[in-house]
Amino acid sequence: MKWRDGEAGQGAGEGVHDRWDNKLVASLERELGENYAVRYPHMPCEDNPRYAAWKATLVSEFAALEDGSILVGHSVGGTILTHVLAEQPPKVRPAGLFIIAAPFIGEGGWPSDDIDDGKDLSQRLPPGIPVHLYHGAADAEVPTAHVHLYAKAIPHAVVQTLEDRDHQLNNDLSEVARDIRSLG
Repeated sequence: MKWRDGEAGQGAGEGVHDRWDNKLVASLERELGENYAVRYPHMPCEDNPRYAAWKATLVSEFAALEDGSILVGHSVGGTILTHVLAEQPPKVRPAGLFIIAAPFIGEGGWPSDDIDDGKDLSQRLPPGIPVHLYHGAADAEVPTAHVHLYAKAIPHAVVQTLEDRDHQLNNDLSEVARDIRSLG
């Protein structure tokens, strides 16, 4: 029985879908159990992500979602997912947005030639969507300051900085799964 669909977005880098982020997806599937179906699309040019190409893939994936679907993104995939959701939300109403170790684009964060500044994300995201942000305190890829920049840009977000966890949250998404299940 499928209770709720979810969409999991990958990070960026050569082979990341099959060698890194698949471990996050496996953890999420294991922690959520069989009442959840996780979709994990392969993003184009993962070693050199471009917003337009990833946006096209995400918009296509959005078309397959049902009301109450949950969106999960990691690293650059989380950044792009958040911006696409703010720019072109799905026709259905997502139950929540869960972003892990995502770089913030804008002042104090990282620059981007093809992603807009994230300072006004709160006004652009679908109204009422719960947002959860996670970041490992031992993340050597994306500084922890980025999750705090997201917290300023999305004041209603629930923020968790996890001690002794790396960029992949040590391949343990138990907190994310717990929070997804709490949506009911």
